[in-house]
Amino acid sequence: MDTQRISASTIAGIVGGLAFGALLHTQGMIGMIAGLVGGEGPALGWVVHLVISAIIGAGFGLTLARAVSGWGSGLGSGVVYGAIWWVLGPLLIMPIWMGMPTFQINEQAVTSLIGHLLFGFVLGAVYVGASELASEELVPDRTRTA
Repeated sequence: MDTQRISASTIAGIVGGLAFGALLHTQGMIGMIAGLVGGEGPALGWVVHLVISAIIGAGFGLTLARAVSGWGSGLGSGVVYGAIWWVLGPLLIMPIWMGMPTFQINEQAVTSLIGHLLFGFVLGAVYVGASELASEELVPDRTRTA
């Protein structure tokens, strides 16, 4: 298992979660995330949201990161991954978990879609950037003299 890839994608997931969480917070929706663990309020919502973001980020490292070969594939894979999680998370898993109807498309769902696409875009961008930095650190710079 490539721990560097999974570490980079986990960090990228947290950064993507911060961007998505900011959108949820401005829309007054971050507190509802706390309901997943039986709580309420924005502080707990942020904690739950960022833990989920880290886990989903790690999942990107396990599933799609091998296909990333640069900025285009990184951003594209991230956005597709975000869209997949929009369907899986707020349209399917979260409603089932909270005893609500599934696949309800309304204003909240559209805001959530925008947030998931933003999450995926940031996830892909941070993953590619982190991967490039890591590969530069691993490859010695032969142009420098001691």
